[in-house]
Amino acid sequence: MKSDKVLDAKGLACPMPIVRTKKAMNELESGQILEVHATDKGFKSDLAAWSKSGGHDVLEQDEDGDVLKFWVQKG
Repeated sequence: MKSDKVLDAKGLACPMPIVRTKKAMNELESGQILEVHATDKGFKSDLAAWSKSGGHDVLEQDEDGDVLKFWVQKG
């Protein structure tokens, strides 16, 4: 999937991946897509809750070894 920006949050522990995701999302325009790479397993549920509360859509997710990849469209 094509993304407008890629955020590398690998190796960061909670809550830093979601903090960095929020900051990166603020730099995007509505409708643009942020690709996030993370290794914190708790980030999956954090991202789902944060996206829902902020009006963003998690379009796709994938696992590449221990790396979780998410594509989030800004609401």
